[in-house]
Amino acid sequence: MTAQEILKKVRELEIKSKRLTRHIFTGEYHSAFKGRGMSFREVREYYAGDDVRFIDWNVSARFNHPFSKLFEEERELTVMLLVDVSGSSLFGTVKARKKDLITEICAVLAFSAVNNNDKVGLIFFSDRIERYIPPKKGRDQVLHLVRDLLVTEPAHRKTNISQALRFLNNTLRQKTISFLLSDFLDEKYDEALRVAGKKHDLIGIQVYDKMDMELPEAGLIEVEDAETGKIEWVDTHDYLQRSYYQQSFFKMTELSKAIFLKSGSDLLHMRTDEDYVKVLQKFFVGRNRTR
Repeated sequence: MTAQEILKKVRELEIKSKRLTRHIFTGEYHSAFKGRGMSFREVREYYAGDDVRFIDWNVSARFNHPFSKLFEEERELTVMLLVDVSGSSLFGTVKARKKDLITEICAVLAFSAVNNNDKVGLIFFSDRIERYIPPKKGRDQVLHLVRDLLVTEPAHRKTNISQALRFLNNTLRQKTISFLLSDFLDEKYDEALRVAGKKHDLIGIQVYDKMDMELPEAGLIEVEDAETGKIEWVDTHDYLQRSYYQQSFFKMTELSKAIFLKSGSDLLHMRTDEDYVKVLQKFFVGRNRTR
């Protein structure tokens, strides 16, 4: 993309994300992710119904009238976006590539964060850490992230989720709200996820394409593994070939579900041709009800 095209796309994503944040996710993001605790704000006269545990007895004795302490949530949070930029993220056959959907989701999450005065940062990863943008507040930070999501070209094609999670743990000492966006075409990241899930509030977002799940009946086709470069021919008229392909997808998906469930973390599933807004909204609302 040219510089002008990038600026135009950044602006389009800003407008769309702000609209979604303002009209759909208002209050839901805030309620879904709690702050670090409660801090004292002020003392006011006691009203019927106030919790008697919060009566300030010293002030009440001084004025010969009951006064209550008021507290407010210590809101400031840090949101981290862990984005898989391996070769398979460039795949997409309907509506958008996985990378395009991930970029939109990240923009919405980032604007939701800064609207709540939270910090937001980004980790790009393949089979190693491609780039790290430390968390900061403000609109300029989000525009910086969105631009990089659009233009970042990875130096490597494979995936190593464990590497990304270990980097998160080693780099950010305090608890974060971390979204891990990937197609999860990887194995043996269960231990790293378990450790990260204990330290951070971790949410996985599996982004996949319809053709990741099933092959069309299109005869003999040449396919290439986006991460290894391996090329082979597949006869899509063969029912057994199509069935094996689909079973492989479900096996990988079930593995991801089991790993996240065991670690106590959430996992969302989003297809490139489906409405991600509904999935996010349902997740936020569900979190509000269970907290």
